Amino acid sequence: MIRRLALLLLASAALVAAAAPAASAATTQVTAASSSNVVKALQRKLIRLRYLQPGLDTGNYGNRTLQAVMAFQGWVGLPRDGVAGTATYRALKHAQVPVAWGHKQKHMEVHKDRQVLLLIGKLGNVKRAIHVSTARPGYFTPTGLFHIYRKEIMSWSKPFNTWLPFADYFTGGFAFHEYPDVPGVPASHGCIRISDGDAQVVWKFATLGTRVRIR
Repeated sequence: MIRRLALLLLASAALVAAAAPAASAATTQVTAASSSNVVKALQRKLIRLRYLQPGLDTGNYGNRTLQAVMAFQGWVGLPRDGVAGTATYRALKHAQVPVAWGHKQKHMEVHKDRQVLLLIGKLGNVKRAIHVSTARPGYFTPTGLFHIYRKEIMSWSKPFNTWLPFADYFTGGFAFHEYPDVPGVPASHGCIRISDGDAQVVWKFATLGTRVRIR
């Protein structure tokens, strides 16, 4: 009897020891190297908070998940590194869906200090929160109230000699558009960079005449 109890205790200790690294990884840092179940749990949380598009809880920590983490980090004031570390998990624990500036009609908001774009529906509810990159030092992204006045699936930028996919123009030559590099700092020439995938989401949302508020 005593021998059987001892064996049960040893087996229980082994199970706890085996589970400890996984639990630690799930609560201290999630990256592309993390297990698919841990990544899925993070993705589902980001989907509920509107940072990640529904259906992307794949268990793969790809660029869409990295951008969603950066959007959350920017919104809550954490360094935008795309790694779901201890501070990010602590903030996620009690996080709520982002709140817009208060307008109750469909519109878009760019929070430059947070590097986050909000897509707001007709009733004032936030549909998506998306990481963006605005103008780097030496350039500027205009602030104020604008409207989407031109849309081009593939727009040619004469000043910078490059294609701008999914371009939504809101004033002059300034547009929201897809770009391959959307870092955690302001990096553009003035336009608002959006990563692949989320750029298509914005393109579908931003119909002609959609109000844009930037500040």
